[in-house]
Amino acid sequence: MSEKWTTRNVPNLSDKVFIVTGANSGIGFEAAKEFARKGAKTILASRNLEKAKKALSKIQKEIPDSSVEIMKLDLANLESVNKFASEFKEKYDRLDVLVNNAGIMMVPYQKTVDGFESQIGTNHFGHFALTGLLYDLLMKTEGSRVVNVSSNGHKFGEMDFNNFMFEDSKEYSRMKAYGNSKLANLLFTYKLDRRFKEADVNAISVAAHPGMSNTSLADHMMGWFAPILKGLFGFFMQGAAKGALPTIRSSVDPDVKGSEYYGPRGRNEHRGYPIKVESNEASHNEEDAKKLWELSEKLTKVKFGFE
Repeated sequence: MSEKWTTRNVPNLSDKVFIVTGANSGIGFEAAKEFARKGAKTILASRNLEKAKKALSKIQKEIPDSSVEIMKLDLANLESVNKFASEFKEKYDRLDVLVNNAGIMMVPYQKTVDGFESQIGTNHFGHFALTGLLYDLLMKTEGSRVVNVSSNGHKFGEMDFNNFMFEDSKEYSRMKAYGNSKLANLLFTYKLDRRFKEADVNAISVAAHPGMSNTSLADHMMGWFAPILKGLFGFFMQGAAKGALPTIRSSVDPDVKGSEYYGPRGRNEHRGYPIKVESNEASHNEEDAKKLWELSEKLTKVKFGFE
């Protein structure tokens, strides 16, 4: 495989349908733009419709013949997830690639509409429910993919099922909660791929991470310091377009196999062209993956159609 995989390697995507969550900015926007450029019908799934409209306008201006649509999706609200899935299935009879990209990072302790700790609720439970609700389309679309965007932050995670939601908010750690959600993304990725194989479904589940990319994801942590800090550390970061490459490659490279994980090839996977990388041992814990899947089904009330 090429060590310098870029958007020039993206194949023709005409007649394919892609969903990208959190596509109004950052790596989600960059990925969606490249899918649209290559002919895919691309759905910008976004909580903030005003930002999504601006993103849509940018794509249409740069790629006038693109086929791009906005649909509202709030992953922190299961009612919104259910509504999105229903509306999508009314319009489309196939889904080639679902990119579970949206997320929040190291926010203060808060709960989602459904009572979940917000980072695990948004980053994992929302995407688990969305994927399950769209499973029937993925199953009948030949060669479909689910791409979950994780992070090097998964290395800070730990599946403590006795205090999974930080029920005692005094024990809450922004970093640990974020790490837990990113570890959950990987446990879900590998478990979903195993289930695809067991059910003989012609689909794969893969993961990606952007390394250190200059996006707005953590701006709330830095406040008015954000421009200063980004200026100081900009040398160590790559732009959103480069940071999106692992996600794009995971989504479209015909050589990608199920359960693979892509990230930047540079030192500590901080920056560089996308290559296959390895996640930590905890992300491959099959017992934790089983517990997480069962808990996710119970809390979201969403079951996949494997049985």
